[in-house]
Amino acid sequence: MNNEIYKTLANVLDTLPNGFPSTKSGVEIKLLRKLFTPEQAILFCNLRLTYESAKDISARAAIPFDDLDDKLKLMWEKGLVASVEVKGKRIYKMVPWMLGIYEFQLKRMDHEFCELCEEYMKSYGIQYFQNQPQQMRVVPIERNLEGLHQALPYEVVSSIIEKGISFGIEECVCKKEAHILENGCNKPLESCLGIAPVPDGFKDSNWGRPISKKEAYEIIETAEASGLVHMIYNSRQDHYFICNCCGCCCNVLRGINKLNIPAGWVVSSNYYAAIDMAQCSECGICADERCQVAAIENGHEGYQVTVEKCIGCGLCVTACPSDAIRLVRKNEIDCEIPPKDEEEWFKMRGVNRGVDFSLYK
Repeated sequence: MNNEIYKTLANVLDTLPNGFPSTKSGVEIKLLRKLFTPEQAILFCNLRLTYESAKDISARAAIPFDDLDDKLKLMWEKGLVASVEVKGKRIYKMVPWMLGIYEFQLKRMDHEFCELCEEYMKSYGIQYFQNQPQQMRVVPIERNLEGLHQALPYEVVSSIIEKGISFGIEECVCKKEAHILENGCNKPLESCLGIAPVPDGFKDSNWGRPISKKEAYEIIETAEASGLVHMIYNSRQDHYFICNCCGCCCNVLRGINKLNIPAGWVVSSNYYAAIDMAQCSECGICADERCQVAAIENGHEGYQVTVEKCIGCGLCVTACPSDAIRLVRKNEIDCEIPPKDEEEWFKMRGVNRGVDFSLYK
């Protein structure tokens, strides 16, 4: 009986635009059993993608109100739902597996969970990256955009940060998983930047620690120096985080490096790098130390960028000692305009996946 409850939960998660595909091994059910009690699994299936109070959920879903707020708060503390406090009242909503439940497990990850996630990513990643629109967008290193007047606000780090009111910093869940599995790199672990549109957005939060705007810019500078790629939610508005990612640990970039999925399916970017062969000193820094997706190779004519693999992060540009690399904006016909916000992203993704998630709006 319990297994049917988890299968129902898995079907609900797979009905959401992000997806949660089934596997022959049933590893996805093992993950859900590890995280949810049967009661929590049933309760999750009665939530929506929009915030509601316990009172509203009780009335809509005909769930007894007694202790419901406490049960939902416990699920929030376990990273199973999203929650915010508005005027002293806590409200809740369901979240997808990614970006959502998986990332919320940061403080509760153990070796078993990480092994299950690693196994599941082989199936989840294929579904996750082969459906559009992409969930993540690469934001180029800003100083590389000089002279590129077409750069839009969502392509400029400072524009995203300046719209924020409060800021937080947290460990990268992908890097932490890699370290637990003893596959981690030596790049900064505390590298996920949170951005809130309200004061004290990270005060008394179960995600991250509060930092100042000045510290947020310092995090970005450290990330660039360390060879980390800036990535945001693939939308024009509502940017609440900037992930700083490496190609060895990041579950998104590993879609390119490990699952061999085309870069353009995995992340959205309107830029690519180009090398001036006459100016290149062939030091190899760009290919050996900076590129996180193996888009630069040393061929018969020297180092060259494979445009189809390039994600336009600009890490190679800033490290080139001979100033031989520049960032180029794609032709406008090839530039992708992202969805307006998360709601539009959900709608577009749902249509492309052929899922009807209207019950959970």
